[in-house]
This record gives sequence, structure tokens and C-alpha cells, in this order.
Amino acid sequence: MPASLSGKWEMISNVNFDDYMIVLGISASLRKIATKLNLKKTIERQGDQFIIKTTSTFRNYTVTFKVGQEFNEFTKGLDNRHLKSLVRWEGNKLICEQTGEKKNRGWTHWIEDDKLHLELFCEGQVCKQVYKNVSKTREEE
Repeated sequence: MPASLSGKWEMISNVNFDDYMIVLGISASLRKIATKLNLKKTIERQGDQFIIKTTSTFRNYTVTFKVGQEFNEFTKGLDNRHLKSLVRWEGNKLICEQTGEKKNRGWTHWIEDDKLHLELFCEGQVCKQVYKNVSKTREEE
């Protein structure tokens, strides 16, 4: 059984985000704002359905999907594209392949050393983000 990705997460590193956004066609002014954001994720799992919320002071994005079922995704507020997405488990990694006007696009989430890792990829660019778990209260730590 794959590791649980559920919880609240706060970004602690973000490598190659600007180059990834360039490939997506995001304007220089939006990229400048986006690279300064402190992103937070909330991941909920309900059976084989996931709800992933990415929030910041600038924009929020929520995606809901069932593992193994292709779905229509609109990346509203990100790069505003309509995609066909399919998420599957590959070992301990949750992998999404997105089909649309951009080639070789998607993401991978996994847990390593109590951190949530996310790789965003598109047309040869890979952005690597790492998040720490902030679900625990101080009493639990």
C-alpha cells in the first residue's frame, strides 16, 4: 500500500519553477509573482478519490480525481488549459499524465523522509518542489 499523502503541507523548496512556467507560456509578470509565493497543499483521500488543494495569497487551485479514471481538467488560474488527465499509482508514487496542447505534461507526488515531494514536468522542463507536513499541532510533536 502506498504511503499516505493526506495532510496539510507547506512548501520548503521550489527548484526550476520559472523555467517550467515559461514552457507553459505564463507571462513574465505572473511568473515573477508566482516564484515568490509560499504554496500550501491540502491533500484529502476518500477511498480511491483524491482532493488536492494548492493555496497561496495570490491564487488557489483544486483538483479532484479518482485513481485510474481519466478526467477532464481545466487548469483555471494556472495556465488556463483544458486537459485530459489520468492519475495512477506506480509503487509509492502518485503519477498524473496530462494530455493537451503541451507535450509530456504531468506531475508526480510521493513521500520521502517525511516530506511531500512534487515533480511538475512539461516538454522537458522539470520543477521540483518539497513540502513539510504542517498537519500536526504543537502538542503532537
